[in-house]
Amino acid sequence: MARPVTLFTGQWADLPLEDLCKKAVEFGYDGLELACWGDHFEVRQALEDDTYCSRKRDLLEKHGLQLFSISNHLVGQAVLDRIDERHQAILPDYVWGDGDPDGVNQRASDEMKNTARAAQRLGVEVVNGFTGSSIWHLIYDFPPTPPSMIDAGFDLLAERWNPILDVFQECGVKFGLEVHPTEIAFDIYSAERSLQALDNREEFGFNFDP
Repeated sequence: MARPVTLFTGQWADLPLEDLCKKAVEFGYDGLELACWGDHFEVRQALEDDTYCSRKRDLLEKHGLQLFSISNHLVGQAVLDRIDERHQAILPDYVWGDGDPDGVNQRASDEMKNTARAAQRLGVEVVNGFTGSSIWHLIYDFPPTPPSMIDAGFDLLAERWNPILDVFQECGVKFGLEVHPTEIAFDIYSAERSLQALDNREEFGFNFDP
């Protein structure tokens, strides 16, 4: 059987999911990877409404579309990032809150835990997304950056993401980081460092975005 080709819905989040389903079929896709923004997949709704996940499944099945994963890039970005006013535009109001950076980091972490729980309810085993990075601003190495500052960034990855990944483990769900500029892993070397920082735990891997 050929590998299914699915469409990530994040770039289409301004469209109602019903409309995007129709377009995806016209485009020839086998399925969708639902973004956790717009009306495509709402984490809170999935946990509070017992019919929400089944209705999403029914909608995709009506159009003959498969579902293997969901993605929560925008909230994941706020777990490790040094928060500033730019983040308000990409976060749900209840994650942004009053905009206090420490509070945003914590609420983003809590939302990623809930994303794993929502994925379990939906019946998918993979959540793709971003981690953010507390050290991306150091990529241009002047003034010279001591190794200890980079080490601290990977230590923070372990501190903030291990508790999130514990919930992923409980739910039987894996997190796939999309290696990307502004993330803790943006190339092969930093991806390897990320795996080491998290002790190569099975719940953490990578989403290949060619």
